[in-house]
Amino acid sequence: MARRALMTSRHPVRWFGVAFILLWSLIPLYWVVNVSFQTDAEVGSKPAHYLPPHPTLANYKALLSGAGDIPDQVRQGTFNIVVECTVSTVITVVVATLAAYAFARMTFRGRDLLFYGVLATMALPAYATLIPLYRLMSTAGLVNTYTGIILVYVSGFLPLATWIMHNYMVSLPVALEEAASVDGASRMQVLTRIVLPLAMPGVVSTAIITFLFAWGQFLFPLVLSSDISTQPLTVVITALQGRHEVPYALLSAAGVLAITVPAAIAVALNRYVVNGLLAGSVK
Repeated sequence: MARRALMTSRHPVRWFGVAFILLWSLIPLYWVVNVSFQTDAEVGSKPAHYLPPHPTLANYKALLSGAGDIPDQVRQGTFNIVVECTVSTVITVVVATLAAYAFARMTFRGRDLLFYGVLATMALPAYATLIPLYRLMSTAGLVNTYTGIILVYVSGFLPLATWIMHNYMVSLPVALEEAASVDGASRMQVLTRIVLPLAMPGVVSTAIITFLFAWGQFLFPLVLSSDISTQPLTVVITALQGRHEVPYALLSAAGVLAITVPAAIAVALNRYVVNGLLAGSVK
Protein backbone atom coordinates (compact mmCIF):
# COMPACT_ATOMS: atom_id res chain seq x y z
CA MET A 1 0.00 0.00 0.00
CA ALA A 2 2.79 2.39 0.88
CA ARG A 3 4.48 1.71 -2.44
CA ARG A 4 1.23 2.28 -4.33
CA ALA A 5 0.65 5.52 -2.46
CA LEU A 6 4.19 6.64 -3.33
CA MET A 7 3.63 5.84 -7.00
CA THR A 8 0.33 7.72 -6.96
CA SER A 9 1.92 10.75 -5.37
CA ARG A 10 4.54 10.85 -8.11
CA HIS A 11 1.96 11.08 -10.90
CA PRO A 12 1.28 14.84 -10.50
CA VAL A 13 5.01 15.56 -10.46
CA ARG A 14 5.51 13.42 -13.55
CA TRP A 15 2.69 15.12 -15.45
CA PHE A 16 3.94 18.52 -14.40
CA GLY A 17 7.39 17.67 -15.79
CA VAL A 18 5.92 16.43 -19.08
CA ALA A 19 3.73 19.54 -19.39
CA PHE A 20 6.68 21.83 -18.63
CA ILE A 21 8.86 20.17 -21.29
CA LEU A 22 6.06 20.35 -23.88
CA LEU A 23 5.38 24.01 -23.19
CA TRP A 24 9.09 24.83 -23.21
CA SER A 25 9.44 23.16 -26.60
CA LEU A 26 6.18 24.08 -28.32
CA ILE A 27 5.66 27.72 -27.30
CA PRO A 28 8.59 29.02 -29.42
CA LEU A 29 7.34 26.98 -32.37
CA TYR A 30 3.83 28.31 -31.94
CA TRP A 31 5.10 31.87 -31.76
CA VAL A 32 7.08 31.51 -34.98
CA VAL A 33 4.03 30.12 -36.77
CA ASN A 34 1.85 32.85 -35.27
CA VAL A 35 4.16 35.64 -36.44
CA SER A 36 4.49 34.12 -39.90
CA PHE A 37 0.77 34.71 -40.53
CA GLN A 38 0.95 38.41 -39.56
CA THR A 39 2.16 41.54 -41.29
CA ASP A 40 5.16 43.53 -40.06
CA ALA A 41 2.81 46.21 -38.71
CA GLU A 42 0.88 43.65 -36.69
CA VAL A 43 4.09 42.09 -35.40
CA GLY A 44 5.38 45.46 -34.18
CA SER A 45 2.14 46.51 -32.52
CA LYS A 46 1.67 46.55 -28.75
CA PRO A 47 0.33 44.57 -27.02
CA ALA A 48 1.47 41.56 -29.00
CA HIS A 49 -1.08 39.47 -30.86
CA TYR A 50 -1.24 35.95 -29.49
CA LEU A 51 -3.38 35.01 -32.48
CA PRO A 52 -3.05 36.50 -35.97
CA PRO A 53 -5.71 39.27 -36.15
CA HIS A 54 -5.91 38.92 -39.94
CA PRO A 55 -4.17 35.68 -40.98
CA THR A 56 -2.35 36.02 -44.27
CA LEU A 57 -0.19 33.85 -46.51
CA ALA A 58 1.56 36.86 -48.00
CA ASN A 59 4.87 36.05 -46.30
CA TYR A 60 4.93 32.52 -47.69
CA LYS A 61 3.96 33.73 -51.17
CA ALA A 62 6.74 36.32 -51.04
CA LEU A 63 9.33 33.69 -50.11
CA LEU A 64 8.21 31.12 -52.64
CA SER A 65 7.48 33.31 -55.66
CA GLY A 66 8.18 36.94 -54.78
CA ALA A 67 11.05 39.14 -55.84
CA GLY A 68 13.60 40.74 -53.56
CA ASP A 69 16.86 40.12 -51.77
CA ILE A 70 15.48 38.07 -48.88
CA PRO A 71 13.23 35.75 -50.96
CA ASP A 72 16.07 35.12 -53.40
CA GLN A 73 18.49 34.22 -50.62
CA VAL A 74 15.94 31.99 -48.86
CA ARG A 75 15.21 30.11 -52.08
CA GLN A 76 18.92 29.69 -52.76
CA GLY A 77 19.47 28.48 -49.19
CA THR A 78 16.62 26.00 -49.57
CA PHE A 79 18.14 24.63 -52.76
CA ASN A 80 21.56 24.39 -51.10
CA ILE A 81 20.32 22.52 -48.04
CA VAL A 82 18.35 20.03 -50.13
CA VAL A 83 21.36 19.29 -52.34
CA GLU A 84 23.82 18.99 -49.45
CA CYS A 85 21.55 16.84 -47.28
CA THR A 86 20.46 14.54 -50.10
CA VAL A 87 23.93 13.91 -51.52
CA SER A 88 25.55 13.44 -48.11
CA THR A 89 22.77 11.02 -47.09
CA VAL A 90 23.19 8.90 -50.22
CA ILE A 91 26.98 8.72 -49.88
CA THR A 92 26.82 7.99 -46.15
CA VAL A 93 24.28 5.19 -46.54
CA VAL A 94 26.19 3.53 -49.39
CA VAL A 95 29.57 3.65 -47.63
CA ALA A 96 28.09 2.65 -44.26
CA THR A 97 26.33 -0.33 -45.81
CA LEU A 98 29.50 -1.61 -47.44
CA ALA A 99 31.55 -1.02 -44.29
CA ALA A 100 28.96 -2.65 -42.03
CA TYR A 101 28.78 -5.74 -44.24
CA ALA A 102 32.56 -6.04 -44.22
CA PHE A 103 32.72 -5.74 -40.42
CA ALA A 104 29.81 -8.16 -39.90
CA ARG A 105 30.59 -10.90 -42.41
CA MET A 106 34.21 -10.69 -43.56
CA THR A 107 37.23 -11.84 -41.58
CA PHE A 108 40.44 -9.86 -41.88
CA ARG A 109 43.32 -8.82 -39.66
CA GLY A 110 42.50 -5.90 -37.37
CA ARG A 111 38.77 -6.03 -38.08
CA ASP A 112 37.59 -5.57 -34.50
CA LEU A 113 40.22 -2.93 -33.77
CA LEU A 114 39.21 -0.95 -36.84
CA PHE A 115 35.50 -1.29 -36.10
CA TYR A 116 35.79 -0.11 -32.51
CA GLY A 117 38.13 2.63 -33.64
CA VAL A 118 35.41 3.90 -35.97
CA LEU A 119 32.86 3.79 -33.16
CA ALA A 120 35.26 5.55 -30.79
CA THR A 121 35.21 8.62 -33.00
CA MET A 122 31.60 9.20 -31.93
CA ALA A 123 32.87 9.97 -28.43
CA LEU A 124 34.95 12.89 -29.70
CA PRO A 125 33.32 16.34 -29.55
CA ALA A 126 32.47 17.21 -33.13
CA TYR A 127 33.36 20.88 -32.71
CA ALA A 128 36.87 19.95 -31.57
CA THR A 129 37.60 19.08 -35.21
CA LEU A 130 36.17 22.29 -36.62
CA ILE A 131 39.44 24.25 -36.93
CA PRO A 132 41.49 21.32 -38.34
CA LEU A 133 38.71 20.60 -40.83
CA TYR A 134 38.63 24.22 -41.93
CA ARG A 135 42.39 24.24 -42.46
CA LEU A 136 42.20 21.03 -44.48
CA MET A 137 39.30 22.29 -46.59
CA SER A 138 41.01 25.64 -47.11
CA THR A 139 44.24 23.96 -48.23
CA ALA A 140 42.31 21.71 -50.63
CA GLY A 141 40.30 24.65 -51.99
CA LEU A 142 37.00 23.19 -50.77
CA VAL A 143 35.75 26.15 -48.71
CA ASN A 144 32.52 27.63 -50.13
CA THR A 145 31.85 24.49 -52.15
CA TYR A 146 29.20 21.80 -52.05
CA THR A 147 31.94 19.18 -52.04
CA GLY A 148 33.55 20.50 -48.85
CA ILE A 149 30.30 20.64 -46.89
CA ILE A 150 29.20 17.21 -48.11
CA LEU A 151 32.55 15.62 -47.21
CA VAL A 152 32.34 17.06 -43.70
CA TYR A 153 28.80 15.77 -43.29
CA VAL A 154 29.74 12.29 -44.52
CA SER A 155 32.78 12.08 -42.24
CA GLY A 156 30.71 13.17 -39.26
CA PHE A 157 27.71 10.89 -39.81
CA LEU A 158 29.49 7.79 -41.11
CA PRO A 159 30.43 6.23 -37.73
CA LEU A 160 26.84 6.32 -36.45
CA ALA A 161 25.48 5.07 -39.77
CA THR A 162 28.00 2.22 -39.81
CA TRP A 163 27.04 1.22 -36.28
CA ILE A 164 23.32 1.14 -37.11
CA MET A 165 23.85 -0.88 -40.28
CA HIS A 166 26.26 -3.24 -38.50
CA ASN A 167 23.54 -4.08 -35.97
CA TYR A 168 21.29 -5.07 -38.83
CA MET A 169 23.91 -7.11 -40.64
CA VAL A 170 24.81 -9.22 -37.61
CA SER A 171 21.10 -9.85 -36.86
CA LEU A 172 20.47 -11.43 -40.28
CA PRO A 173 20.66 -15.21 -40.66
CA VAL A 174 23.93 -16.38 -42.18
CA ALA A 175 22.32 -19.50 -43.65
CA LEU A 176 20.71 -17.55 -46.50
CA GLU A 177 24.02 -16.05 -47.52
CA GLU A 178 25.75 -19.42 -47.33
CA ALA A 179 23.06 -20.97 -49.51
CA ALA A 180 23.48 -18.23 -52.09
CA SER A 181 27.25 -18.71 -52.08
CA VAL A 182 26.83 -22.45 -52.62
CA ASP A 183 24.63 -21.65 -55.64
CA GLY A 184 27.51 -19.67 -57.12
CA ALA A 185 26.64 -16.12 -56.09
CA SER A 186 29.55 -13.74 -55.62
CA ARG A 187 30.08 -11.67 -52.49
CA MET A 188 28.57 -8.59 -54.14
CA GLN A 189 25.60 -10.56 -55.44
CA VAL A 190 24.94 -11.89 -51.95
CA LEU A 191 25.04 -8.34 -50.62
CA THR A 192 22.76 -6.80 -53.24
CA ARG A 193 20.27 -9.66 -53.68
CA ILE A 194 20.11 -11.26 -50.22
CA VAL A 195 21.40 -8.93 -47.53
CA LEU A 196 20.13 -5.54 -48.70
CA PRO A 197 16.47 -6.58 -49.12
CA LEU A 198 16.51 -8.05 -45.63
CA ALA A 199 18.31 -5.04 -44.18
CA MET A 200 16.12 -2.47 -45.92
CA PRO A 201 14.54 -1.26 -42.63
CA GLY A 202 18.06 -0.46 -41.44
CA VAL A 203 18.88 1.34 -44.68
CA VAL A 204 15.73 3.44 -44.42
CA SER A 205 16.26 4.34 -40.77
CA THR A 206 19.91 5.18 -41.42
CA ALA A 207 18.97 7.41 -44.34
CA ILE A 208 16.31 9.24 -42.33
CA ILE A 209 18.57 9.82 -39.34
CA THR A 210 21.43 11.01 -41.53
CA PHE A 211 19.18 13.37 -43.47
CA LEU A 212 17.71 14.89 -40.30
CA PHE A 213 21.16 15.35 -38.77
CA ALA A 214 22.41 17.01 -41.95
CA TRP A 215 19.38 19.30 -42.13
CA GLY A 216 19.96 20.51 -38.58
CA GLN A 217 23.63 21.41 -39.06
CA PHE A 218 24.57 25.03 -38.44
CA LEU A 219 28.08 25.67 -37.14
CA PHE A 220 30.00 23.59 -39.68
CA PRO A 221 28.35 25.13 -42.77
CA LEU A 222 28.58 28.54 -41.12
CA VAL A 223 32.36 28.20 -40.89
CA LEU A 224 32.93 26.35 -44.16
CA SER A 225 30.68 28.54 -46.29
CA SER A 226 30.65 32.32 -46.31
CA ASP A 227 28.96 32.65 -49.69
CA ILE A 228 25.22 32.49 -50.37
CA SER A 229 25.87 30.11 -53.27
CA THR A 230 26.54 27.22 -50.85
CA GLN A 231 25.07 28.31 -47.52
CA PRO A 232 22.17 26.11 -46.33
CA LEU A 233 18.87 27.59 -45.23
CA THR A 234 19.74 27.33 -41.52
CA VAL A 235 22.70 29.65 -42.02
CA VAL A 236 20.91 31.99 -44.44
CA ILE A 237 18.08 32.72 -42.00
CA THR A 238 20.52 33.60 -39.22
CA ALA A 239 22.55 35.84 -41.53
CA LEU A 240 19.44 37.81 -42.51
CA GLN A 241 18.79 38.67 -38.87
CA GLY A 242 21.85 40.88 -38.76
CA ARG A 243 20.18 43.69 -40.71
CA HIS A 244 19.19 47.02 -39.13
CA GLU A 245 15.57 46.43 -40.05
CA VAL A 246 14.52 42.86 -39.41
CA PRO A 247 11.37 41.68 -41.25
CA TYR A 248 10.23 39.40 -38.46
CA ALA A 249 7.14 38.17 -40.25
CA LEU A 250 9.07 37.19 -43.37
CA LEU A 251 11.88 35.53 -41.41
CA SER A 252 9.34 33.66 -39.27
CA ALA A 253 7.79 32.29 -42.45
CA ALA A 254 11.27 31.23 -43.58
CA GLY A 255 11.80 29.54 -40.23
CA VAL A 256 8.54 27.63 -40.59
CA LEU A 257 9.60 26.47 -44.04
CA ALA A 258 12.96 25.36 -42.61
CA ILE A 259 11.38 23.17 -39.93
CA THR A 260 8.55 21.83 -42.10
CA VAL A 261 10.67 19.22 -43.92
CA PRO A 262 12.32 17.60 -40.85
CA ALA A 263 9.08 17.82 -38.88
CA ALA A 264 7.12 16.12 -41.66
CA ILE A 265 9.75 13.38 -41.97
CA ALA A 266 9.88 12.82 -38.22
CA VAL A 267 6.08 12.60 -37.92
CA ALA A 268 5.43 10.51 -41.03
CA LEU A 269 8.34 8.09 -40.67
CA ASN A 270 8.80 8.00 -36.91
CA ARG A 271 7.52 4.45 -36.47
CA TYR A 272 9.79 3.18 -39.24
CA VAL A 273 12.84 4.72 -37.57
CA VAL A 274 11.93 3.35 -34.14
CA ASN A 275 11.05 -0.11 -35.44
CA GLY A 276 14.20 -0.18 -37.53
CA LEU A 277 16.48 0.76 -34.65
CA LEU A 278 14.86 -1.78 -32.33
CA ALA A 279 15.03 -4.53 -34.94
CA GLY A 280 18.67 -3.80 -35.61
CA SER A 281 19.59 -3.85 -31.96
CA VAL A 282 18.30 -7.38 -31.37
CA LYS A 283 20.42 -10.24 -32.61
